[in-house]
Amino acid sequence: MLAAGLRFFLLIEMAAYAAMTSHFLDLSVAQSVLAALGILMGTRAGIIAVTYAYAVANHSRAPRLGPWRAVRMVAAEYLAFLHLFLIIQPFERLWMGADRLPAGRPVVLLIHGYGCNRGAWWWLRKRLEAAGFAVATLNLEPPYTDIDNFVATLDARIEAVCREAGCSRLTLIGHSMGGLVARAYLGRLGNARVDRLLTIASPHAGSLLARLGVGENARQMEPGSVWLKRLWPERPPVPMVALRNSHDNFVMPQDSQRFPGARDVELPALGHLAVLFSARAAEALLEALRAPASSS
Repeated sequence: MLAAGLRFFLLIEMAAYAAMTSHFLDLSVAQSVLAALGILMGTRAGIIAVTYAYAVANHSRAPRLGPWRAVRMVAAEYLAFLHLFLIIQPFERLWMGADRLPAGRPVVLLIHGYGCNRGAWWWLRKRLEAAGFAVATLNLEPPYTDIDNFVATLDARIEAVCREAGCSRLTLIGHSMGGLVARAYLGRLGNARVDRLLTIASPHAGSLLARLGVGENARQMEPGSVWLKRLWPERPPVPMVALRNSHDNFVMPQDSQRFPGARDVELPALGHLAVLFSARAAEALLEALRAPASSS
């Protein structure tokens, strides 16, 4: 559903930009297409700039970055944004294929974040598989509904994965909103199928940037929302690790990624999406996965 929507709106957007440049600048068809592509990429740069403006204005205490390191961080986030929303997620089926769940391996189920689909895990899935894990994914659809509506989808996927992989329990890994979905599942259905939870840059206490989002799930992720207040007292009945990004540009204040009782792991200075393509972040995740569940 999300993939088809992304393809449709990219096509409409490119056509509109090409038509405008052809009309107002009297360009050839080829020139109009190139100009439209430039505008498309420029608007994405603007989106990333807005997220960092919010992040700077609403930041938590964090180690200062030098100018060059900050520029590299923003550039990596911009490239991750382009990669995800222009290349991978619109064509998720081509990039991801079916999940491979060989028996005898520890099983992890990856839960994507707001406005994404399972294509968000394309890079990280390969690293987890190379490290010896059987990796399952899912699409949370429709994408902009109540977070509680995703619980049944997650439950069905967990049961299907356990049957296919021949396991009784698995580990949940949630990026951004995916961590909230996992917590909602554990609060409602318990830990019969889950041995632990790892969240990556999840807005446990909400994010001010959610005010710019669309859909009921964006409203629920605003700090102080009724939904977050209801979920907050519920402590997951499994060991939990919160991998936290103190320079995040989507979850702010960044300390909103902390959660009481969870082991707190500081990620390298990265953008919210770039963390899904970072070798250093992947190693931090693998280290948490390799630790005994009781010490997570």
